[in-house]
Amino acid sequence: MKMIAQWRLRAAFAQRLSEMYGREVPAYTTLVEVSREVNQNVLRRAGAEAERLGSISRVTAERHGAIRVGTPAELHQVARIFGALGMHPVGFYDLREAASSAVPVVSTAFRPVEAGELARNPFRVFTSMLTPADPRFFTPDLRERLERFLAARQLFPPELLELADQAEWHGELPEAAAERFLHLAVQAFELSTEPVDRAWYETLARVSGVAADIGGVTSTHINHLTPRVLDIDDLYRRMTGRGVAMIDAIQGPPRWSGPDVLLRQTSFRALAEPRALRQPDGSVATGSLRVRFGEVEARGIALTPAGRVGYDTLLAKTDAHLAACPDADRGEVARSIWEQGFPATERDLAVERQAFFTYDPVLDRSRDGRKPTADLATLIDQGWVRAVPIVYEDFLPRSAAGIFQSNLSGKGSRNDTQAAARYDADRLSDEIGRPVLDPFALYAEQQGKSLEHVAQAFGLTEAIR
Repeated sequence: MKMIAQWRLRAAFAQRLSEMYGREVPAYTTLVEVSREVNQNVLRRAGAEAERLGSISRVTAERHGAIRVGTPAELHQVARIFGALGMHPVGFYDLREAASSAVPVVSTAFRPVEAGELARNPFRVFTSMLTPADPRFFTPDLRERLERFLAARQLFPPELLELADQAEWHGELPEAAAERFLHLAVQAFELSTEPVDRAWYETLARVSGVAADIGGVTSTHINHLTPRVLDIDDLYRRMTGRGVAMIDAIQGPPRWSGPDVLLRQTSFRALAEPRALRQPDGSVATGSLRVRFGEVEARGIALTPAGRVGYDTLLAKTDAHLAACPDADRGEVARSIWEQGFPATERDLAVERQAFFTYDPVLDRSRDGRKPTADLATLIDQGWVRAVPIVYEDFLPRSAAGIFQSNLSGKGSRNDTQAAARYDADRLSDEIGRPVLDPFALYAEQQGKSLEHVAQAFGLTEAIR
């Protein structure tokens, strides 16, 4: 009996989801085509350096998806489905606080966590959950109506969840069961043709377009699928040149002369898609809703906590400058500030411990009378180790919120006289039924193991500092 391993399930799911989404949102197919053109152009121009942060085959195949659910029970079921694919919840993102408009969700991302699994297929899904208990967005009456509506729906069929549990428990599925699992899983994220209750949807939309997209329908769906590109500025220009309406800015760090770090994202604007709308008199009419968009990303090096403090400081300086000079170009301002305040080379990022790397011992290095020491700067500068950047596999709350709100038709409503409902990684872990992992800890563990290997290879008796 042929068995299909989890990573193959993950790769097949990502591919089929991409094909389905391309049929539903043709502009996504254009985005994938342009991404491929840009990546090939960068590869021709930069050669091996273009693959510094991942092989071209990985970058070309890489996707992240985004979905939205309404309740802890639904989030728990999502965790079972992605658990079947070898994907774990990593990171806690509070988009309520990161957005200036009303985005009443908290999020995590399901992804592989081991380096080998990421190399095989790094598919990840940014998953947001509605927060009906937050009184800044929902009155007691609306919360009660919303929770009753959400409790009455079923997003995932029992057969899908049972197959998911088998795949997670055994780490694989028989071929026939794998095919059934993939069919049901992709189907669960298709856009439903069931009529949407127009009055209910519009009630939630007055609070937030995101709330309406989650709680105003009886199903869930992929909100976007995101290819990875090596030059996001070039992609932005090419998509605009094809007449595709893009959001106003690229989110994340600026384009500058130094190393690419963290994550840069942009998207084309949410499209008006035909939907069946049930009117108050019970009749069904064809209307349109704008909820889904096409996102693209460029990934850089993962920053340490110290590096993230530096990144946040530069963002704050950029914001302050723009507040004082609102007509200034944000990209130019940010670039100038970064050139002055951020480490200019990978070597500096590594030595200052502002970014994560793995380190490979150079065992065939000419000894020239010197011996390796436990000092990282010396090991790098004298050629005893090669520093390989660790790719940032996660997300930025401010950037995610920026993408969300750039695709909303209005700001919604938020009553800041009310106290926010408490959500954090511990609460989300309890609701998911499995720990939400700390991305910093995952990167640190990967880096730490490589440094231990270097110390052993050179017979160092103290930890590398």
